[in-house]
Amino acid sequence: MKTQLFATCLVDTFFPETGEATVRLLRHFGMDVEFPKDQTCCGKPPNSAGYTYEAKEAARHFLSIFHGNAPIVIPSGSCASMIKLHYPEMFKNEPRMLEKAEAVAAATFELTQFLVHKLQAHRAGFAGNGKVTYHSSCQLTRELGVREEPLLLLKSVNGVEFLPLPNADRCCGFGGVFMAKLPEISIAIADEKAQAVAGTGADTIVGCDHGCLMNISDALKRQGNATQVKHIARFLAEGL
Repeated sequence: MKTQLFATCLVDTFFPETGEATVRLLRHFGMDVEFPKDQTCCGKPPNSAGYTYEAKEAARHFLSIFHGNAPIVIPSGSCASMIKLHYPEMFKNEPRMLEKAEAVAAATFELTQFLVHKLQAHRAGFAGNGKVTYHSSCQLTRELGVREEPLLLLKSVNGVEFLPLPNADRCCGFGGVFMAKLPEISIAIADEKAQAVAGTGADTIVGCDHGCLMNISDALKRQGNATQVKHIARFLAEGL
């Protein structure tokens, strides 16, 4: 089965190991992974900042690169929600583009959605060790409704003790452009999240969005906490 990989800006620029881990996971479960090389930003950052025209131009480019004939897998809840939920709204007054947007939206999956619902990866018997907790990112949870899939995957890893994070779905303070516009508030929220992570006793915190993980990692370092911060793709791929 062929899948299309949208890597996201943060993965492409800062965390290529997450992209590589995503490919390893998909190939392990028999997927033929296609990486359209002309892919760029999905338009989420300008859309969040209110730059509608620029976001729409990015969306047009995305829709010229990706198609709805094969699943589009994305290691990011925020980017997946942009494509699945916001693209059809953006093009509601352009019938031809709307048709494309709806087809692509229907074919788009956040990574853990695809692993659980299409590949039954939570039954695969991943291996690992140590104690892990999980941060539930805002748009993954609230927009996409992805709540149980990451937990099913993490709890299925043999040799790992899962420790629930109090208020796991409380914002980490990143919030896209919120972090840049209101850094003091963002830092305060991230510090609270880092303290909650430390309180679990976990040696690793896992998440599905690198924006959140960057903010949490920075807060942990400021507090002198050596807890590892990993995207779920990397954490699972290490257990293949």
